[in-house]
Amino acid sequence: MKQSSANVKNNQSMVYKLTLSGLFIAFGTVTGSVFYIPFLGGKMFPVQHFLNVVAAVVLGPFYGVANAFCISLLRNILGTGSILAFPGSMVGAFLAGIVYKKFKNIYLTAVGEFVGTGILGALIAYPMATMILGKKVAAFAYVFPFSLSCAGGAILAVILLSVPVIRKVIKREAL
Repeated sequence: MKQSSANVKNNQSMVYKLTLSGLFIAFGTVTGSVFYIPFLGGKMFPVQHFLNVVAAVVLGPFYGVANAFCISLLRNILGTGSILAFPGSMVGAFLAGIVYKKFKNIYLTAVGEFVGTGILGALIAYPMATMILGKKVAAFAYVFPFSLSCAGGAILAVILLSVPVIRKVIKREAL
């Protein structure tokens, strides 16, 4: 009997995470066509970084990276994103998820998103921009726009996740 109740709880957890992932992916994809800032052949998309931090806290690193990949892919298919969305979002989502899993601190999670996207993701974007997009830019050219985009989204996520009612829901629904 215990094993079957554990399986039910595990299935509920998976359904919960998949449902939230679907909502985050839909929100990220739809807002990608409305709210972005063009810069150096790429698009700054602070909503992605907001979602990365929220997903890191609510869903964990695996779902955060999967969400970032799906949003980037859908935005590229729909013509509202650029190839630079992949390293910019996925590295930040991964680092934010790992940091939250280890420290359970939303401020450090936002810093993880910032370092992952603003620095590491930007440096990974450089060879993609030069080889795939044919953009001749300096190696650190994407650090500023990625950091700027990331900072806005991460700060909004920290503000949202700091609201006491939302913190209670997250703690109650922690999986």
